[in-house]
Amino acid sequence: MKKALLTAAAIFLLHALGACTSLGVEPWERDVLAKEEMQLVTDPIEAGLDDHIYFSKEATSGGRGFGGGGCGCN
Repeated sequence: MKKALLTAAAIFLLHALGACTSLGVEPWERDVLAKEEMQLVTDPIEAGLDDHIYFSKEATSGGRGFGGGGCGCN
């Protein structure tokens, strides 16, 4: 029983350490992520309209790509 528990703990530890091996984007994967269809906002006109609608309804502006909000409490 003790040997099985130690084996299970060792397997769990190896899996936990192996989960941290791939953090972030590798240099050879950046060309795929830079494609136009991978961008969050592909149409700048649509993004501008969305910002205008959000500003009109919420009375705030900004919040896309920079810190802080419309309240001025950075």
